[in-house]
This record gives sequence, structure tokens and C-alpha cells, in this order.
Amino acid sequence: MTEMNKGLEGVIASQTKISSIIDDRLTYVGYDIGDLAEHASFEEVIYLLWYYRLPNKRELAIFQEQLTKEMKLGHKIIASLAVIAHEKVHPMSVMRTMVSMLGVYDKDSEGDSNLSNYSKAMKLVAKMPTLVAAYARMRKDEVPLQPRGDLSLAGNFLYMLTGTEPTPLHVKAMNRALVLHAEHEMNASTFSARVCVATLSDIYSGVTAAIGSLKGALHGGANEQVMVMLAEIGDESNVVAYLDAKLAKKEKIMGFGHRVYENGDPRAQYLRDMCEELTTVTGDTKWYDISRAVEQYVWDKKQLKPNVDFYSATVYHCLGIDQDLFTPIFTVSRIAGWSAHILEQYEDNRLIRPRAEYVGETNNTYIPVEER
Repeated sequence: MTEMNKGLEGVIASQTKISSIIDDRLTYVGYDIGDLAEHASFEEVIYLLWYYRLPNKRELAIFQEQLTKEMKLGHKIIASLAVIAHEKVHPMSVMRTMVSMLGVYDKDSEGDSNLSNYSKAMKLVAKMPTLVAAYARMRKDEVPLQPRGDLSLAGNFLYMLTGTEPTPLHVKAMNRALVLHAEHEMNASTFSARVCVATLSDIYSGVTAAIGSLKGALHGGANEQVMVMLAEIGDESNVVAYLDAKLAKKEKIMGFGHRVYENGDPRAQYLRDMCEELTTVTGDTKWYDISRAVEQYVWDKKQLKPNVDFYSATVYHCLGIDQDLFTPIFTVSRIAGWSAHILEQYEDNRLIRPRAEYVGETNNTYIPVEER
């Protein structure tokens, strides 16, 4: 048997044209993540990940129209969401359940043609922001809102979440966060999705599997834990004492380091800049100041740089978003990448079936129960 790599670290599991991480540089279909974060809309990025090229003006307009059309939730989904909206469970458990239910109510859920799979991908990407926003409102006994045809996906999400039209700066911040989180090569949730659909299961099952993986604190749940830490610190003057105590107890400081990047996550700087811009405009730089102090402390003590989770937490907080919605918002973005990988897996499928190294007992012999 070949050498075992715990956690599959460094193992190449598939070929892809969707994204790459080479020498600490992240690209989507060859486009540098910084270039896309500064200039691209989330809708353009979805198109890019699915079709391996950016759309022209007409193609983008048609694509945006299709997305907006598919954003509305059916009355059965709204009714189901109303039943579980007040359950005391993590919002990611609700998202996992509701995506599975979308498959139940999609008459074409088992269709396996190329056209059918792209159609289902469109539905999932479009409905995810509406699901998160509807859940956020319904658990507070507020009426869920319908998407507007004159707003982008980022703008619609903020509108459906808050009930007010977002400012251009807030739309810019949300769009940037969605672009930066949209795809990240063979991460845990993407791998889960590809393993699932490699059995020729349907796209809803693949996305449900991915959501289950993203829920974990070592993946998507990290940004929630970052905000917990910042809130516990409370003031910039408390940073050193708080983190000294954390390190003394050998506790992990969330939002730092990365399995893949050696010299820092390239996405972090764009959210850090966005965080600074947001807090400067509001005049309340408290959370940005705390974040910068934490970043400096961790670098001085551990020589670790922040990853994308660290500043995304502060950006979402500045947008007035509830802390436990941070990871569901990750799904609003990453479903673009999941669906792209699922479509790619279908195109050149092979069952993903690794082996395991056995380290248990050997040469045991069955003993009748009366003699044990």
C-alpha cells in the first residue's frame, strides 16, 4: 500500500480548471483573486467558475436575470422554514435541511442531463441568499421579503436581510466578501461535494454534504469563533492580556494560519482593507482597531498571518449581521464553487474511493458467546 498522508495533506485528488493555489497565489480560472475582488461582481464570478470565462455584457445581463428569477422561494419551502425557524439549533443545521428540501420539491431533482444539472445549479445559487435572509427574518417573527429585480445578488441579500435598501458601500463590502469566499480549490466542503456526486448522486445531495462539512469550526465555522474572541476582548487595551492567557492554556487563536498557504492567505488583505473602509465611514473603528492589534500580537508571538475568516467576521459585524449567520453567509458564496466542482465532477467522473491503513488487532478467532 502507498504511504499514508494523515488528513490527505498534499495528496492530489483530482484535476480541475476552476481554481488554483500556487506559491500562495489564488486564482479563479487563471484570474488573480485580487483582480476579481477589486473589479468583478459576484455574478461574473459565478459565470466564470461555471463556464471558465468571463461573460460579455449581454451574457451577464441574461445570467443576472436568470438568477433573479430563481431567487424566489416556493410556498412549501417558506412553510417548512416557518416550522423550524424557531428551533434552538445552529443556523447551518437549518440550511442543511432546507437545501435537502429544495431537492424534495424540485421535480427535476433526479435529472442527470448536462442542461438539467446547470438548471439545478442556477436554482441553488440563486435561492441560497433568499433562504438565509428568510430564516434570519422569520426567527425574529418578521415577514420574509421577495428579491428585487433592480438589485445585484449582494444587494438583494442585504435588502432581504434588513428590509432596507443597502448603501453602495455595504453592497461593495458584501460583494467583495462573496467573491473572496466563492471558491478555494479542494477544501474540505468541496471535497465532500465531489465525493458525494462521484457516486452519481444528485446535486442537492452534493451541496447538502458540503454544508455539513462547512459547518465545522475548523472550516466555515471559524469566522463565528473569531467574532466570539473579539467580543470577549472588548477593547484594544485588553488584547495582550487576553491572548497571553489563551496561549498559556494552549488554546487555538481562530482566524490565523492555513493548511495550504505558507506566507499568508492572499484574501485576508482585501477584507482587511474593506473593514478599514467600513469602520472609517461609520466613525467607529473599535473592531478594526482590536483586529489589527490581535493580528500584530499573533505575528509577534507565532509568526502567523490572518486567513480569510479573521477579517470577514469584522466586515459582517460592521454590516449589522448576526454572528451566527456568518457561516450561512459563507454558503451563499461558496455554493458558487461547490456547484462548479459538482458540474466538473459529472463531466469526467470516477468514483472517489481511497484506502485506509489498518492499525488494529490481527489474527483474532471467534469465541462462542457462552465462553467469553
